[in-house]
Amino acid sequence: MEFQPYLNTIKNIIFDYSPRIAIALILLFGGLWLTSFITKTAKKIMTKRNVEITLTNFLGNIIFWTLRIMVFIAVISKLGVETSSFVAILGAAGLAVGLSLQGSLSNFAGGILIILFKPFRVGDVIEVQGEQGSVSEILIFSTKIITATNQIVYIPNGILSNGKIKNYSQLNTRRVDIEIITNYSSDVTAIKSNILSIINQHPLVLKEPKSDVFIANFTETSIHFSARVWTENANYPQVKSDILEQCKDLVSI
Repeated sequence: MEFQPYLNTIKNIIFDYSPRIAIALILLFGGLWLTSFITKTAKKIMTKRNVEITLTNFLGNIIFWTLRIMVFIAVISKLGVETSSFVAILGAAGLAVGLSLQGSLSNFAGGILIILFKPFRVGDVIEVQGEQGSVSEILIFSTKIITATNQIVYIPNGILSNGKIKNYSQLNTRRVDIEIITNYSSDVTAIKSNILSIINQHPLVLKEPKSDVFIANFTETSIHFSARVWTENANYPQVKSDILEQCKDLVSI
């Protein structure tokens, strides 16, 4: 049996495809290095310009995988693979995956909206879906918050981007609303004056906007006073606790 024709065929294939393989390998390794270099450079530029770390990492990942896909397509095209059919297959697969992961894609889109429009940042205290806590991390699909009882709660970004968010940290100041209840035998004028005196003497209460004390409601057995006090966000719990504690004896006036 003659093997020479087969050997010649193999040699011809090797000689024909060797340049393609060599170019494909150069493209592969060069592209992988260039992808990492461009991604790291882009992240450094965004960091120097004080772009939020979550957005920096997110954009860095998009740049990285986009470039990797482009390198892969370039490599297989040099090997003689028809890229148009490959792109069509990739698109069909992407559509199928997208349909099966609609909920995840909704959370992904919500993460992008949160990162771009910044309704809250890492460190902010927010209230959403009945949960209140400090934002620990903004992920692509969910947001991690830590409650006052030191519990970790993950809220899907799709819900966050479409629901109501109460942000307690976005503004520097916060109003403290305090209710004090007395009976009808109390001296209303004296109580109001004493509440204002306690408020004005507190070192953490802001002078502007001015504090206010007024009668909020009458019930069958009691009078309800309401005090509105302004303070810095960080001082909110202490100011509320201090004023309530100092006003405890006023109910008997």
